[in-house]
Amino acid sequence: MTVSRTPSTPPTSTPTGVLRQLGRRKSISAMTAEAHTDAQTAQSGGLRRTFGVFQLTMISVGATLGTGILVILGEAVPVAGPAVWIAFVLAGITALLSAVSYAEMAGMVPVSGSSYSYSYATLGEGVAWVCGWCLVLEYAVSVAAVAVGAADYVNETLRVFGLELPASLTTGPGLAENPGGVINVSALVVVALATVLLMRGARESGVVNTLLVFVKIGILVFFAIVAFTAFKAGNFAPMLPMSAAGVTAAASSVFFSYIGFDAASTAGEEAKNPRRDLPRAIIFSMLIVTSMYVLVAVTAIGARQWQWFEGAHAPLVQIVEEITGSNIAVLLFAVAAVLAIFSVVITVLYGQSRILLTMARDGMVPKIFGVVSQRTGTPLVGTLIVGGLVAITAALIPLGELADATSIGTLFAFCLVNIAVIYLRFKRPDLDRSFKVPFGPVVPALGALACAFLMVNLGGRTWIVFCVWMAVGALVYFTYSRRHSVVGHLSEKDYRTTVDS
Repeated sequence: MTVSRTPSTPPTSTPTGVLRQLGRRKSISAMTAEAHTDAQTAQSGGLRRTFGVFQLTMISVGATLGTGILVILGEAVPVAGPAVWIAFVLAGITALLSAVSYAEMAGMVPVSGSSYSYSYATLGEGVAWVCGWCLVLEYAVSVAAVAVGAADYVNETLRVFGLELPASLTTGPGLAENPGGVINVSALVVVALATVLLMRGARESGVVNTLLVFVKIGILVFFAIVAFTAFKAGNFAPMLPMSAAGVTAAASSVFFSYIGFDAASTAGEEAKNPRRDLPRAIIFSMLIVTSMYVLVAVTAIGARQWQWFEGAHAPLVQIVEEITGSNIAVLLFAVAAVLAIFSVVITVLYGQSRILLTMARDGMVPKIFGVVSQRTGTPLVGTLIVGGLVAITAALIPLGELADATSIGTLFAFCLVNIAVIYLRFKRPDLDRSFKVPFGPVVPALGALACAFLMVNLGGRTWIVFCVWMAVGALVYFTYSRRHSVVGHLSEKDYRTTVDS
């Protein structure tokens, strides 16, 4: 296998002082030129531009649609009651406010790396590292969280044939509801298969993902039709049995269901026309996903009282079974649900590998994550490492802890992107913007505040996990990243040129 490696910059004099190191930036022009060079030099193993707006939208929808409904709905309804659909709307509005900021930044900085790259170009290396570290938490943990939910649907599929996985193979250890749990085999297998597919190539993964997106849209529409036949308006009374606090708490928890749209922004270097197509894909995907989430949440509550969801596993397939009484319908829905979860795992794992590739290019993480295979055009080794770690996490840690940890990392990263948009509007009004957030800095400011509000509503344990994660990140940065930073190795003259550009 022939591989390309991120070229190292010879160490020369660097800007001194910790604050100055944290504030050093990588120019947008340098990022764009670097991505262009890699894409044009095929023999160097650069990422290949194969995605149009349709494929980018499918990546975004694939990473998003299905996660909250198929996996987390059963946990969100007991928290919010019949108003769970409002929780999805609230989380969706928060995500949309950030999505338009992502669209503006994606049009200006059309490279892999998502909000990490945006922060590096605007707020400096220190904030970029924090953002990148949050993205590692966001993507890796969300993949694990979604994969964990596969076990319930695999069991529903097997029950049609009178079979069932033993309790020891459906969850990891330490879960009160299943004290006999040892390992979640279904989650392990789903992540492993997605990793193998991604290692074969982005184009192949994109084709499979597109097919799976249509499958899960079809199955969710099918569920809505079935659930509507048993719809009872009385199930929505009282609308707020857990008060407004329950709705905001549920919105904070399900927010991880909306992280998919920024997966499209990680494909900046594999998009044919990123400045035009990335903003469109982000907005289109948000409209599709939010509409589907609200449709399914409303019909699910209409079909069953909210108390029914307490302790329910794979609630959608159980509703289909109770209403239709058909094993064939249950089998088709359960199989489609597993495929839908697989689609999410593929696309989010894809985004994780591209973010680490960009960070490796900048010297923030070991160069092994930046090794791109000439044969497949993918970060082969990085994908394998990430897939292996995520598979172990999904196999051993329960869903609830993973979902909340994902939400807080996502919200923090989104908040930084909104701030970056405001900063650039005042600092660099001259930059070419293929898409502009409407109403100037007002919408990004609302997006940042909405993210901060949902973060506050997350539980104390989640905040402890987040603070520990940030402390580990600070240790990694000060012991490794700042010493290997490519920007930090520029001479004073070159550094000035980079900042000014």
